[in-house]
Amino acid sequence: MEIIRTVAELKAKLDTARKSGSVGLVPTMGALHAGHLSLIERARRENDFVVVSVFVNPTQFNNPTDLATYPRTEEADCELMKSAGVDVAFIPSVEEIYPQKDTRVFDLGPVAEVMEGAMRPGHFNGVAQIVSKLFDFTRPTRAYFGEKDFQQIAVIRRMVEIEGFDLEIVDCPIKREADGLAMSSRNVRLSAEQRAIAPAIHRTLEGSLSWARDHSVEQTKRYVIDELNSLPHLQVEYYEIVDALSMQPITDWAESESPVGCATVFCGEVRLIDNIKYPARK
Repeated sequence: MEIIRTVAELKAKLDTARKSGSVGLVPTMGALHAGHLSLIERARRENDFVVVSVFVNPTQFNNPTDLATYPRTEEADCELMKSAGVDVAFIPSVEEIYPQKDTRVFDLGPVAEVMEGAMRPGHFNGVAQIVSKLFDFTRPTRAYFGEKDFQQIAVIRRMVEIEGFDLEIVDCPIKREADGLAMSSRNVRLSAEQRAIAPAIHRTLEGSLSWARDHSVEQTKRYVIDELNSLPHLQVEYYEIVDALSMQPITDWAESESPVGCATVFCGEVRLIDNIKYPARK
């Protein structure tokens, strides 16, 4: 595995690689875990050449404390990437990605205005900034993203539409711990007591599937919120049931062929996200 830190070197390397076949890109912010490895493994199966970016993107953090405390584990990340068969690890500095202040504003539309977009002003514009740059640098055949960040995938698809990138966005299932907790780089910040209660997020979302059969959208939302808020250490920031394509909230099950429940829950000071897919109603 080759570690590359400059855009010029990355472009030159991929210009050569592209002549021999397909290129798969896995964008990450590091602190890699089995969830990331599942994306890398799929990229490895489906492409001739695999590049993984490791970059904690400052423009998508609206909370300076969250940026400062985000785990950074470059040495361990490189070992994992090497063992997973990554061809190139792109690990740039902030100055390399943003040589000048990036003030571009993307017209991402309604998919970026709800849930995370409402709670974290500027977050999705920062995501569009970095992902558009990575797509421009690498020109991949396919790019791989985990469904834990469900709304983010919709935003990236919108950005691809705006920019006209010729690539396939591949969304991959959530990878979970044995107790159901969605894998996240932030999980390492949980205390032992918090880590023990955090799987209740997924258990509650799963429980809402049976509840939803006989209850309205609003009643199902209230069930999830009340259940989670009743537990120690957990505080729901939002739970919204949306259409999977538009990301817009629904008020009736019949409004969407693919309803998804999206949750953001604080476990202590650690902000965790998860989601669940509900069956379509006719």
